[in-house]
Amino acid sequence: MIKQPNAIVGNSDLLVTMGRKGELSGFFYPRRDYAQHVEDSLACLYFDGKLSWLNGVEWHSTQQYVDNTNIVITTLSHQGIKISITDFVLPDVPVMVRRYKIHTNRPLKGKFFYYSNFNVGEMQNKNSNLCDLTHKMLIQYWQNHHIGIKSSPPFDEWQVGKAMDIIYWTNAKLDMEDGKLQKNMEDIGNLNMAAGWSIDMDKHESKEITIYIGVSNNRRKIYKFLHNISEISACDHFEKTKQYWIEWLEAPGTTPEFADNYKKFLIPYNRALLTLNLLNDPEEGSFIAAPEFDPGFERCGGYGYCWNRDSSKIVLALTAAGYPKFARKFFKWCKKTQMHDGSWFQRYWLNGDIAPSWCNFEYSTQIDETGTTLFAANEYIMTLSGISRAFFLDEIWLTILQGAEYLMKRTARGIHDPCMDLWETYYGTFTYTNASIYAGLKAASEIAFAQKEPGLGKRWLERSEYVKQQTLENLWLHEGYFAKGIIDNKLDLTVDASILGTIIPFKLLDPENELELNMIKSIIQTIEDKLSINVNGSNGICRYENDHYIEGNPWVVLTLWLSKTLLYLAEYDKNAAPEYIDRALEYIDWSLKGTTSPGLFPEQVDKNTGRPVWAIPLGWSTSLFIENMLLLDEIDRKKINNIGI
Repeated sequence: MIKQPNAIVGNSDLLVTMGRKGELSGFFYPRRDYAQHVEDSLACLYFDGKLSWLNGVEWHSTQQYVDNTNIVITTLSHQGIKISITDFVLPDVPVMVRRYKIHTNRPLKGKFFYYSNFNVGEMQNKNSNLCDLTHKMLIQYWQNHHIGIKSSPPFDEWQVGKAMDIIYWTNAKLDMEDGKLQKNMEDIGNLNMAAGWSIDMDKHESKEITIYIGVSNNRRKIYKFLHNISEISACDHFEKTKQYWIEWLEAPGTTPEFADNYKKFLIPYNRALLTLNLLNDPEEGSFIAAPEFDPGFERCGGYGYCWNRDSSKIVLALTAAGYPKFARKFFKWCKKTQMHDGSWFQRYWLNGDIAPSWCNFEYSTQIDETGTTLFAANEYIMTLSGISRAFFLDEIWLTILQGAEYLMKRTARGIHDPCMDLWETYYGTFTYTNASIYAGLKAASEIAFAQKEPGLGKRWLERSEYVKQQTLENLWLHEGYFAKGIIDNKLDLTVDASILGTIIPFKLLDPENELELNMIKSIIQTIEDKLSINVNGSNGICRYENDHYIEGNPWVVLTLWLSKTLLYLAEYDKNAAPEYIDRALEYIDWSLKGTTSPGLFPEQVDKNTGRPVWAIPLGWSTSLFIENMLLLDEIDRKKINNIGI
């Protein structure tokens, strides 16, 4: 089942995705990509003789983060009842805190229920659950995966039951409908559970119930976590978690000094940084592209995996923002995951195992994954100096050597051998892939010279220039843009936004060369003319002409890619710089309009409704927003200091 999140919370071990009304849609432990332990987990109220689920259409909701934290507040209202849910994961243990505050403007008598349908270990069947009355805990487990629920105040009643049963006294979900739970103590199979608290409130009264959901690889730890945590007030947990995230944001010691008219970008900039933190596996150094929302591959191939392409862009953005440790760990991961032929696979599980793929053969691989990795490694190296630079060069050298030789093997004709494109849709030879290979070989050449290997450096540099030459000769069109590629031995004239890769980030085209500067301008104009879709009052950019994937929506990642390209161009075309900056700001503003209500960047925006859709949050979109902000700040500082622009 597809469940797109509206907000996420987590720590180094646990990632939780949530819907707009506070319902849990993903509960990933011990990694961001495995295991997903939850089918449903949410609250409901029983009053006026009936059950009202808090994610029901009758409840009006708002949702936002506490500024500069990964703490989410969801506010719900219905029939004079207001409920706020404060959600966060503790920084140091895999426990989620769900703090419900109920306020009523009317007499309210009934029950508050918290319901969960856990598939512990991603196993729908063969689970066991129980109610431990001594410790007032609900526990569900499968093999070494355990989830526990404890509360403050302790629950009054409970039910552990069968999720597939259709009779109320064995199914916890049905059991709540009469406002009374059966108090079954344990069961096995496909399970659900509920806990209940009596509510008897006068007008204008408030009541608070805090739910603690812990996960661990053994039952003893669950008891220890939840017992110790429930002894501390929810307010203290809140303050500790809030301070943790604020200090993490302050750790680099630098924040963009946005001009007054750009101050509005500071909160989303910080949100982007906090988001990328939650997509990272701190042990391995890898990143998921987005939290998984289509595990059954119903409408796509899934997103809860690590692509070198996406992660390379993420770590460069984080490095530029003052968090270089992410890059260092990621490139160690790249060293571990490199294939025997020097390439990288389409995508991986976070631990480095190869993930489900349709790129298993040499002809169907994605060569741009390798080109991008080499390019990004060199970009990171350029941020280093002294002994740390020398040490990293030695550490990564064999990886670079093998990767460069793989690119040499696949580019004997200059343009690359047929492979799959970055959209994982077409087989052929592509402009974007050639640009990534050009940049990868050029980067490898610079590393070779630094390693006192001039023979290799010269050889790789010559091949990179040959790739550029052949790309220009074979794929540049007199209409003023690059073809998508060569598919079935025919030039595909489709306008594809990925040709921006020849400008940013791979710089196959040089803006200091007048001819190539004009080519850059023509590419941008062609993309704006052919791929713009008006949504939310202005234009976003779609992937390519006649794209039918998920209705052919405009993509936030492409729109921010174009805005960054315009900001980049503003540094070289001084006379038109103000115009480029204004156009870039329009695209940035459009992208912000397409975020979820708490501010997460999606992959796409629905072209009919203007709402965020598909992968949420997408790490690539998020990292491009960071890069846009840093480049905008750099341009603004140059203006203030009368440098360049």
